[in-house]
Amino acid sequence: MRIPLRYFIWVLALVFNGTVHAEDQAATDVEALRASIKELRQEYEARIQDLEKRVAAAEQKAGRASVQADQAVQAAGTMPAPAGSGAGGSAFNPAMGVVFQAQGWDYARDPDSYRIPGFPLGGEAGPVPEGLGLGETELVLNANVDDKFTAWLTAPLVVEDGEAGIEIEEAWIETTALPGGFAARVGRFFSGIGYLNGRHAHTWDFLDQPLPYQAFLGKQYLDDGVQLRWLAPTDLFLEFGGEILRGDRYPAGGADDSGFGSRSLYAKLGGDVGESHSWLAGLSYLHAGSNDRRSGAEDAALLFNGETDLAIAQVVWKWSPHGNWRDRNVIVQGEYLWRNEDGDYSLPDGRVLPYDNNQGGWYVQAAYQPFPQWRVGARFDMLSSDNPGTAYTGTDLDPAGPDPKRYTVMVDWSNSEFSRLRFQYTRDDAGRRSDDQWGLQYIFSIGAHRAHSF
Repeated sequence: MRIPLRYFIWVLALVFNGTVHAEDQAATDVEALRASIKELRQEYEARIQDLEKRVAAAEQKAGRASVQADQAVQAAGTMPAPAGSGAGGSAFNPAMGVVFQAQGWDYARDPDSYRIPGFPLGGEAGPVPEGLGLGETELVLNANVDDKFTAWLTAPLVVEDGEAGIEIEEAWIETTALPGGFAARVGRFFSGIGYLNGRHAHTWDFLDQPLPYQAFLGKQYLDDGVQLRWLAPTDLFLEFGGEILRGDRYPAGGADDSGFGSRSLYAKLGGDVGESHSWLAGLSYLHAGSNDRRSGAEDAALLFNGETDLAIAQVVWKWSPHGNWRDRNVIVQGEYLWRNEDGDYSLPDGRVLPYDNNQGGWYVQAAYQPFPQWRVGARFDMLSSDNPGTAYTGTDLDPAGPDPKRYTVMVDWSNSEFSRLRFQYTRDDAGRRSDDQWGLQYIFSIGAHRAHSF
């Protein structure tokens, strides 16, 4: 069958038009897809640019925070990050600092004849040297050893009999990664008993230690040993600690019990009351054995063999308006110390007498900063003793007379946290005769120094 040409042309036209329409539709669909892809690409590029800007801002903020943290570390004297950790920009490892101390001191009575009846002084206890003098200049080194240990060294530079020397005051290693709130310290360190015992001299509110610390701890108890602490996971600060110490230092002596001569336990509890108040309380116990422990005058020393039990109760309260310590603050603290010694004393005249006696002592003090840089303070401290017996009449262990006591006032000025000038006056009624004592002191520190504890 023949199809007319016009019909064939018409069919071809229909097919062509359908094909063109399909191609046009396909082209339209492709363009739509391309437009969608382009729109998605633009949207994602915008999102990526936004994320990149946020990352850059976060990195810049982190960099500023790192610099600020390094500055805070250097200012507060906290431990720097381990070498190679990449944290911050600590200039060196270990951190180093020097504390300079000196004083001028005047007595109305001769300090060389100073005695506290019934309480022969041992260890580093005793009156401040008369006249102008350079106190301890401390070289301090500290650093993180690695991610699990930190180390601390305090080496005083001292002058004795006109000759300069260096001593090792503290040298310890402490853990930083024990689980469950535990921490351990090994080496030579100030015992954690009491409130003032573990504090360095440049952090004291007065030039000297109160009478109970002088009489019962030889100013401060420092020894070689191991310390274990546990910080409870509670809202209130709750810490328990215990120590085993060599027993070479006053109130111990002679490294009794094969070099395990002293043991201590302590517990401390504290917290905040609102924004402006904080407090700390604690109980401590120390047992120390002694072999020929020396006390009293060098040329007529007393030797003690026996055991010492010492208990300490402490209370500290601090106030600053809304926690702002820079403007104003008040610190009130007090401690009561009780001691029993059971053994025998070898007297300078050759007699060996049994000794079993109870003694006590306490102090209370307050320091008030009415405005930045200036502080004023007052302290009262006192001792008391049972009578060890008539055999000790006339000796340094005879507590004849009124209870020893002192009254102290001070005023100091600090240009910054690194410098302090202090004036102090003490009315000392602890010796056999009353004494008026006047003193000036300066404390300066350079380099890194450890942040002060509560």
